[in-house]
Amino acid sequence: MAYAQKTVEYMGGADAVLARAREDFRKGEFRWVASAMSQVVFADPSNRAARELGADALEQMGYQSEAGTWRSAYLVGAMELRGGVPKIPAGGSANADTLKAVSNDLFFDFLGVRLDAAKAEGKKLVINWNFTDSNQQFVLTLENSALTHIAGQQPGADATVTLSRATLDAVTLKETSFPAAVLTGKVKIDGDRAKLAQLMSMLDTFEPMFPVVEPRR
Repeated sequence: MAYAQKTVEYMGGADAVLARAREDFRKGEFRWVASAMSQVVFADPSNRAARELGADALEQMGYQSEAGTWRSAYLVGAMELRGGVPKIPAGGSANADTLKAVSNDLFFDFLGVRLDAAKAEGKKLVINWNFTDSNQQFVLTLENSALTHIAGQQPGADATVTLSRATLDAVTLKETSFPAAVLTGKVKIDGDRAKLAQLMSMLDTFEPMFPVVEPRR
């Protein structure tokens, strides 16, 4: 955003950029207009004129595009500039049937994908996992802002979590939580319980929709 603000300042301010962009729009130079309006919108997302002109340019590019993928991208950008990021119910593939097909190995791989590296910076922890239903054991390690796992157990781990895979799935589906499962005896945590809570706080939740042509808040 700071880069865009400085760029617009160098170009004479938003009003000057808009005036020139309208001339280019009349000439059919839609790509230039879309690029310039992107800078203005990033500098000031509330600039309605820039959003509308940028949307008009993207719309024209969409009409002229022969490839469906590019046309869709341009028109989604135009829609976002005019009406904001669409609000749709959070869905996703996290359902009971899908989780049944995900092995423990893959589940921990997915946790690694969800890790927010910025939140994990400078932190280190080791958690053992024991699955009572499959007799599988894993060591989950956080170090250098990366979450990795191997089979087995590590002596001296910060915590050891013992549970069934069904309980882990219930936590994933938000049908329960680790603290609640501990109270009911479905989860046993030996060692520093705070380490598990700390790990959970570093995991990102992916939103189904996100900004395409405007800055992230």
